[in-house]
Amino acid sequence: MKSLAIACASGTFKGVFVHGVLSAFEVLGVKADAYGGASSSTLSTACAAIGKACEVGVEYWCEALQSLKQSDGNMSEVVLQSIAKYGSVLRTHLFLPQAPRLIIAASAVITPEAADETQGKKSRRLGRQLLLSAMRRDRSWVDTHLETHLFDSTVSHDGLELNVGNFNEVAYASTRMLHAWDIPAWVNEKPYVDASYTCSCPAVELAQLGYGQVIAVSTEPGDLYRDLFCSTIVPDNYQNVPIHIIRPNMNLTELGVDFTSATEEGLYAAYQHGESKGKEFMAKVGLLD
Repeated sequence: MKSLAIACASGTFKGVFVHGVLSAFEVLGVKADAYGGASSSTLSTACAAIGKACEVGVEYWCEALQSLKQSDGNMSEVVLQSIAKYGSVLRTHLFLPQAPRLIIAASAVITPEAADETQGKKSRRLGRQLLLSAMRRDRSWVDTHLETHLFDSTVSHDGLELNVGNFNEVAYASTRMLHAWDIPAWVNEKPYVDASYTCSCPAVELAQLGYGQVIAVSTEPGDLYRDLFCSTIVPDNYQNVPIHIIRPNMNLTELGVDFTSATEEGLYAAYQHGESKGKEFMAKVGLLD
């Protein structure tokens, strides 16, 4: 069987669908050689990498929803509380010799002026401006000030290793959307923002690393784009590497789950839909020899 990588897309609360797919794979005994996460999918992806996607389950998302209500909509606090609860067990298992490769995408801030903007008091304003730019598919600010960094549990070079010491920082940095997260993100004392600005789903990136096939799990029913600005679509084949994309059947808002809001009933429905789509995929496609 060809080596397998699973890439998981961003989507904030819509990431509950991704978690459902990963849980279905776990029940079916599907194990990847590498897992890649971005933004809200990071902790779900990490749970899948250590075989705890089902154990953590939809409760993780329900707890996040309760944290959102208790923190008066402070998404930074929501993510940090999740990391505080699950980070210890993840760090304990992710870096054992037998653990699969884990890659977490984040957007590095590469200019001094952008560091001031993204980590200071202007960050929310900038975040709103970038959302407007995304609607126009205008990547000009990102192209000047950001670049994708892939933190990797199996390599140690260029400061991009993912390890016990920086896992919490990387997990938070990967999620930090500027318009709704007020606490700055730093990894190895360098500024970062949400992966989605440059890499919403590291599917092509995993294909570039040499895996024989990639499963990409999206949070949207239409095209899966490589970044927030919808500049490039994730293809179904990249240089002879098949990329199988699993999508929900509908916009998850129809089930009661949006990016930064959700109902508990909606979370359960979206999670169960993910489980269904994961099982459907394996029954229909399976893994190619």
